[in-house]
Amino acid sequence: MKKIKSALISVFYKDGLEALANSLSAQGVQIYSTGGTQKHLEDLGHMVHAVEGLTDYPSILGGRVKTLHPKVFGGILARREEENDLLQLEEYDIPTIDLVVVDLYPFEETIAQTNDESSIIEKIDIGGISLIRAAAKNFKDTCVISSNHQYADFLHLYDAQDGALTKDQRKLFAAKAFATSSHYDTAIFNYFNRDESLDAFRESFDVSQTLRYGENPHQQASFHGNLDDYFDKLHGKALSFNNLVDIDAAVNVIAEFDEPSFAIMKHTNTCGLASAENNSIAYDKALACDPVSAFGGILITNKTIELELAEKIHELFCEVVIAPDFTADALNVLQGKKNRILLKQKVFDKPKKQYKSLLNGAIEQDYDAFMENGDDFTLVSERDVSVQEKEDLVFAIKAVKHLKSNGIALIANKQLIGMGCGQTSRVDALKQAITKAKGFGFKLEGAVMASDAFFPFPDCVQIAAEAGIVAISQPGGSIKDQDSIDACNKLGQAMVFTGTRHFKH
Repeated sequence: MKKIKSALISVFYKDGLEALANSLSAQGVQIYSTGGTQKHLEDLGHMVHAVEGLTDYPSILGGRVKTLHPKVFGGILARREEENDLLQLEEYDIPTIDLVVVDLYPFEETIAQTNDESSIIEKIDIGGISLIRAAAKNFKDTCVISSNHQYADFLHLYDAQDGALTKDQRKLFAAKAFATSSHYDTAIFNYFNRDESLDAFRESFDVSQTLRYGENPHQQASFHGNLDDYFDKLHGKALSFNNLVDIDAAVNVIAEFDEPSFAIMKHTNTCGLASAENNSIAYDKALACDPVSAFGGILITNKTIELELAEKIHELFCEVVIAPDFTADALNVLQGKKNRILLKQKVFDKPKKQYKSLLNGAIEQDYDAFMENGDDFTLVSERDVSVQEKEDLVFAIKAVKHLKSNGIALIANKQLIGMGCGQTSRVDALKQAITKAKGFGFKLEGAVMASDAFFPFPDCVQIAAEAGIVAISQPGGSIKDQDSIDACNKLGQAMVFTGTRHFKH
């Protein structure tokens, strides 16, 4: 145990500071402070020693230099077991500092609010980050609190242990401090490297939660990030690893649509998808696509869920329901299953990059944000597409874009009626889609088809024609494209090239 006798407090955020200062003062701790923090503490009635009185230097350069001084850092970094360190403290009249309470200028908040570079640069903390690192380095003698979110944990220990902390406890706060400083530096680096002039990868999350388990019960797992930025959780059990993976896929799918739409996800693939005049009808059409796979799935819509739709959903066992809002009576119905997770989706900006760990590193890429709108189609067949076929082909591309490759989507009237995904050949994906469609009673005559990648041979065109499919979308790019085009012309089908592949692995 080591008693805290002196503290340096300099914070941007004053929330929670009163309780902390009260406990320190009650233990007779000598408090040093500066600027706005000093005034705040004095206004609360605490005796405070100005840092300027310790250093004999005022705050200079518009506040850029306040605590960067040997009399401050010497008191923090001095090793209490080293005789020479103690002699130098005595020689230069440097008091020891046992506790450093410092947070950092709000850099991330500033870049979220403005593009003004001068304002952003001024929010790069220099003194604070230095104090945090110094105190954390000397955790054997000094404790550091680097965020007001740590006040409660500190006070729980401090008050229970009569104003003292153990070495292990100080080391834990040091680890939290280095987490604070590394996250801060990552945000600054990523700001300066916006144009990716440096070939380096940095990412940091300041919020984490432990999940029940990973992909399987024997795997431990955690989520790093703040889900509160994306959703309000209204009801249900804790989200699992697999829930989060499927929710991510669901959010990506529904983001493609503006008109009322509904998607049903299973193992990141869309097993039901439709657009209609309202989301209740869209749900009926989405569920019809594959009602078997919908069991235990993730449901998402881009419009408010009202009572009529809620009553339909309530009849289906599903893990998660996501919507931009729920009416009160709809929410009451859906809360009838205690474990069903209900998420109110917020408006947010999706990250522009994706990455995942593999081998001994990570791969990163741009998010596949490109979406064809029909105007960029290149007609390659003799037969043109009708207006309805063109609309369905755009819908089909939105559907196939989010299926595991190799992927095929069959569409009729903005409804997914058959899907093949995750197959090792495109022929197998098409056969799977046709089998599913027929198995759930859909007529394929007049339907359209989208493929996530080109056809290396004309076999898919021939199989599609035999099933009754009349229009096809594919990226093109095969050395045998002409074979597929010739097959379309022979069979009376329409074919458009998009020029964009949408692999998903």
